[in-house]
Amino acid sequence: MLLKHWGTALLTLILPATVAAVVGMVWGTTIGLITLCFWLVLALWSERQKLFVFDEWLNSPKATALPTLTSSWDRVLKSFVKIQKRQRATETELSRALDRFEQAARALPDGVIVLNNANQIDWCNTKAEEYFRLTLARDRGVKIDYLLRHPSFRTFIKALNPEDTLTLRLPRSGLDRLISIQTIPFGNKQALLLARDITEREQLEITRRDFVANISHELRTPLTVIQGFLETFDGNPAENPQLLSRGVKLMSDQSHRMNRLITDLLALSRLETSNAPPEEVIYMSKLIDDVRTEGQALSTSNHEFEIQALPDLNILGAEDEIRSAVSNIVSNAVRYSPAGGKISIVWSLINGEPVFSCEDQGVGIPLEHLGRITERFYRVDKSRSQETGGTGLGLAIVKHVLNRHGATLRIDSEPRRGSKFTIHFLNEKIAPQKSLFS
Repeated sequence: MLLKHWGTALLTLILPATVAAVVGMVWGTTIGLITLCFWLVLALWSERQKLFVFDEWLNSPKATALPTLTSSWDRVLKSFVKIQKRQRATETELSRALDRFEQAARALPDGVIVLNNANQIDWCNTKAEEYFRLTLARDRGVKIDYLLRHPSFRTFIKALNPEDTLTLRLPRSGLDRLISIQTIPFGNKQALLLARDITEREQLEITRRDFVANISHELRTPLTVIQGFLETFDGNPAENPQLLSRGVKLMSDQSHRMNRLITDLLALSRLETSNAPPEEVIYMSKLIDDVRTEGQALSTSNHEFEIQALPDLNILGAEDEIRSAVSNIVSNAVRYSPAGGKISIVWSLINGEPVFSCEDQGVGIPLEHLGRITERFYRVDKSRSQETGGTGLGLAIVKHVLNRHGATLRIDSEPRRGSKFTIHFLNEKIAPQKSLFS
């Protein structure tokens, strides 16, 4: 290839020299030199035109077809096109990689903001826009501390210490959200700002602290009663038989209370940690009848029970768990209804879904308490709950049981008029009816 190239170049030089020599021999040396110079000027002009055509092709953004040039220029063009194709392929791959990175960054569950060396926003993902009410198209190039004017944030962003974490409470849609912020320096004084919503984690921590405080209080009260009477009777059990009898009864009541509390705690723990419930047929008519009997025993015949139950409507699930949920609802109706009140229990099929409801004529629940009534140890009236023997865990158990069975609980209540607890089961939980010939 190299020899061919040099051969073409020598031929290009030899040809005009030969022509000029022949002209010089025929018409004189001067004419021959003029001919040679003219030929060279013409050749230079031709190459200049080819260079001009090549330059136009290079600078044309939509250039596709190669310009028609000489063979030597064709080789240059082809080499350049190969380089250009490789460069474009590299640019395309880099662009795709950047798009994939941006898509992945936008899909992150945490907020990400890229800051330049002046703490101006270069880029942010969707979560960052949500947390800080940003719009990338609008806020690109704006300093981050112009948008977040918390004094603590300004001090934090100036330090750019990756070991520091700042927690801000930001109002969003009427709710305060806790956002944990961390910065990671990179490059030339650039930084990644990472933001994480820790509201749920904080709520769980509050719930944990409340649980520890509540369980400590619930266990301390009966233990204090038992310990007090034991100290009173120590060494002199027979001095006051009446006090002894009363003390034994109270200690027995409090020990039963602690036992119920521990039993409910174990049941709640089992519901939270165990696997999905087994699929067995639950004969609801019999279960409701058993629960009514338990409710009448708890009521000591002070309440009227009204039962309406479809006899052949059964469901699939864990019988012990469903019995616990239904029993808790009915026992609450008994505890919070005055003597002589009516408790209505209905088991029916509504819009193709099995529905259990229990309605009482009790004290009712104020509207502001309905959203938290299924929390552990949450009580509307603590004194009344203790008087009636409740542990504060019954409705929490109900909620977990229903979640495990895909069911939902609805509570309708009006103070001094009563409450209605309704459980909606999924239609796929309906147990198939056995054929008479099976």
